Amino acid sequence: MRFLDQAKIHLRSGQGGDGCVSFRREKFLAFGGPDGGDGGRGGDILVEGVAGLNTLIDFRYRQHFRAGRGGHGMGRNRTGAAGRDLVIPVPVGTEIRADDEARTLLADITRAGQRVVLARGGAGGRGNAFFKTSTNRAPRRFQKGAPGEAFSVWLRLKLLADVGLVGLPNAGKSSLLNALTRARAKVGAYAFTTLRPQLGVVAHRGCEFVLADIPGLIAGAARGAGLGDRFLGHVERCRLLLHLVDAAAPDPAADWATVRAELAAHGQGLAEKPVFPVLARADLVEDRRLAAAAARLSAAAGAEPLVVSAATGAGLPALLDRVLEMLGPPPAAEAEAAKAGGQEGVWSPL
Repeated sequence: MRFLDQAKIHLRSGQGGDGCVSFRREKFLAFGGPDGGDGGRGGDILVEGVAGLNTLIDFRYRQHFRAGRGGHGMGRNRTGAAGRDLVIPVPVGTEIRADDEARTLLADITRAGQRVVLARGGAGGRGNAFFKTSTNRAPRRFQKGAPGEAFSVWLRLKLLADVGLVGLPNAGKSSLLNALTRARAKVGAYAFTTLRPQLGVVAHRGCEFVLADIPGLIAGAARGAGLGDRFLGHVERCRLLLHLVDAAAPDPAADWATVRAELAAHGQGLAEKPVFPVLARADLVEDRRLAAAAARLSAAAGAEPLVVSAATGAGLPALLDRVLEMLGPPPAAEAEAAKAGGQEGVWSPL
């Protein structure tokens, strides 16, 4: 399935049905009075979080959504049928933003089954029975149904994961994801092998958590270079970041500083998230050079990095132990969700 993390859609809720002009007509009752019923309300447009979806690709092929119109009122004081509501399924983690350069957040879908009304249907019009008065016993007045709401919104998907892998392109993030999970992320000896975020579930010591491989970040990513601003959006929901630095890089400290600067420039609290340095691809360098790289990275990060190799498995158990320690116990709300059904994106005990 192809990945798409933002889409613009156009919404139109249902128009209300018109009221009815009708008069009661029965044998031996010439002037029965008005009995025109009201129109039915128009259908609403809602979005619902659905587990198992992790892309907005469906909205590339369908952008226009319209709810049902309310039925017209009828004689004998019968109200028209309500218009059919339209429910739009979206992945958990989807933000709905107004069409004002996506600055205004309308809704944030954070759990499966969550529903939000985006556009309310128009009210049904009044039938002539409503307008009967002591001085106007046979009104022919009625109301037209109110129009529905019509506007456009942006959908932006921010994947839900407990731990995010960040770093420069070709730092070994996809290889680490594949080594720790059953994900089959594309791996190649060139930059930008990963073009979309990848998710995998890690199981370790009786616990599991969701790990996200974020495409490589480059200088200027927060301003949109290399689609970095969109990739950084997926990091916002992670509870912990593993910052991978290539052990074979000429200057590990500079690589660390580049990515940290982009996280800070993006804002949204990324600079304050817990982050742990990881020196990856350790199998590609000799021991003396590896020790020197670890020392430079430690000085830049202010913390001793873990040295790992996805190819040989060296350092991976210690890395997972450290991750579980930093994640701590699952939040209460997520723990309840895990007991209820094991929702994807939830850090939970097995």
